[in-house]
Amino acid sequence: MKLLKLVPDNTNIHFLKWRVPFYVVSIILMAASLGLVATKGLNLGVDFIGGQMIRVTFERSAEAPVVELREQVAKLGYGEPVIQRFGKPNEISIRMKLPEGAEGDAALSDKMARTITTDIKKNHTDARIDGVDSVSGKVSKELGWDAFKALGFASLAVAAYIWLRFEWQFGVGALFALVHDVTLTLGLFALTGMEFDLNIVAALLTLIGYSLNDTIVVYDRIRENMKKFRKMPMPELLDLSVNETLARTIVTSLSMLITLLALLLLGPDVIFGFTAAITLGIFVGTYSSVYMAAPILIWLKVNPNSFVPTETAMEKQERLTREGA
Repeated sequence: MKLLKLVPDNTNIHFLKWRVPFYVVSIILMAASLGLVATKGLNLGVDFIGGQMIRVTFERSAEAPVVELREQVAKLGYGEPVIQRFGKPNEISIRMKLPEGAEGDAALSDKMARTITTDIKKNHTDARIDGVDSVSGKVSKELGWDAFKALGFASLAVAAYIWLRFEWQFGVGALFALVHDVTLTLGLFALTGMEFDLNIVAALLTLIGYSLNDTIVVYDRIRENMKKFRKMPMPELLDLSVNETLARTIVTSLSMLITLLALLLLGPDVIFGFTAAITLGIFVGTYSSVYMAAPILIWLKVNPNSFVPTETAMEKQERLTREGA
């Protein structure tokens, strides 16, 4: 029985032929994403703006009455609640922003929690309050700063590792690809208004790891081919390297997408944003490894002779002496 081959052995796609148009499109999309984040902003969750989360289980119901609850809680005057299923279909989380003045008076947030939980128990006798979690504005700002530092340090560490593993040009290419991937993902959340919380930060860190993994595979093959084909033009060498790793890239991406699509369609709402971020990341991470990380090496003046040690005058004299002998 023959093994299934998604990519034929003699595949020779000229990826680098379209490097300039794709780079232009990518830069436009990055600018648009940053513009959306700056103008429309991200729908920050309780983790970053402070607030309360109330966990409720409806013991005698197969599913929680999410729509009904949203209307009831909104009528209490504390703003629009964010209600999501949390685990089983009859378990939910209700997230609310802190009321005005709650930073200086904790009693205000306690009063809001009591009012909401009392109203839920009054209208739903089978409701069980599993917990009330509160995040102050100060703590949320610290979480936001820590999340920003985590993304920044992870990206810089990736660039430094590739710099040491290969050369500085490869580190620059990997860092640009990571910035591209994270920027487009942020643009998706700004465009759709999906909630941006610590789960999404975890998804971005996962995306950085995936993008790095794919980029290193391509870079490693590029470096091998630079040693083997010193007279080959750089665009052709890059095309050869990408084609040789194409089968591995497609198989890895498809394997992950099968799982992620199942989670998107059948998974709980509480991880929908996390799954959506990684799903987009699979596409942009694969794309950036081919059209961001590889072509930039040409503009950074990398060629098959870039990393050949320069022969000193003494070494040249010794070589000529040996050849003459």
